[in-house]
Amino acid sequence: MRGKRINRLRLKEALSGYLFVSPWLVGFFGLTLGPMLFSLYLGFARWNFHEPMSAMEFIGLGNYKEIFLHDPLFWKALYNTAYYSFFAIPTGIIFALFLAMLLNQKLRGISVFRTIFYVPALVAGVATVVLWQWILNPDFGVLNGLLKMIGIHGPAWLFDPVWTKPALILMHLWGVGTIYTMLIFLAGLQNIPTHLYEVADLDGANGRQKFLHVTLPMLTPTIFFNLVMAIIGAFQVFTVVYILAGDGGPDNSLLFYVLYLYRKAFVEFNMGYASALAWILFAILFGLTLLVFRSFSLWVYYEGEKRRTRPSEPILEDNRFVGKLAFLWGTPCSCFSRPFF
Repeated sequence: MRGKRINRLRLKEALSGYLFVSPWLVGFFGLTLGPMLFSLYLGFARWNFHEPMSAMEFIGLGNYKEIFLHDPLFWKALYNTAYYSFFAIPTGIIFALFLAMLLNQKLRGISVFRTIFYVPALVAGVATVVLWQWILNPDFGVLNGLLKMIGIHGPAWLFDPVWTKPALILMHLWGVGTIYTMLIFLAGLQNIPTHLYEVADLDGANGRQKFLHVTLPMLTPTIFFNLVMAIIGAFQVFTVVYILAGDGGPDNSLLFYVLYLYRKAFVEFNMGYASALAWILFAILFGLTLLVFRSFSLWVYYEGEKRRTRPSEPILEDNRFVGKLAFLWGTPCSCFSRPFF
């Protein structure tokens, strides 16, 4: 009797657990996994969004052959996105770290300055783009006006294909992405044990030596996290370029990958082609994220971590391996976090 009672209690607890987790399960299978599997199949099919499902035609690798062999705009969009990512990611991380170190100083009224630097994160994305359109206007923009005061003739910025992507990188440094990165760096800086700096002072280390040998090594986990998130975010730029140049800008210099994907999906309604583009983006992000994780042991330091002595030994503990899997799962899912899939 006692055994049956225990089994009944366990069953009740299990049912209660599944009941509480059921909203997440419905959302995951219905709104995440289901659309992902459907888009995976669509990548091998030809289907227009206005046509019934019965008109869907399976074409195998036809979409991928068309993309890689006969679509110059795909390569243009990939180049624009890679160019932006190559410069925006390191400059954004360095600038965010610089701001975080400034705001980590123990000064009177530092909370006021932290609030001021956080203000751009409160401005809506559309309003930010409209503001920067005015700042970067070649005729009456603030930036060119300041350059003119020091005898420099400013470029056309958003109207010159040479300067459109540098203008976008400049907007990124001011924008929300850098602000959130700065906040994470600020949290990382405040988590560094103060006794490390005290020991460095006793050893006669100057500011530069403390930064290179204490601050940077202790910040490597934070840098690692920000690097992964920056890679994912840079390849998914959409709102800014859509508002600035929904048609791709001068000479398609602002035709970024996700904008091109959006155009194929919701302008031309070629859902099969757009799904193939989405899975190519997934493969790119997965590969880049995996590459960063493979370099983990070479430059990321955790206090108290045991270093491996032989290549066959595991680098991470079990909980960190689970964290790695969570990161890798979050990366491909983020490819479909936009409203078009």
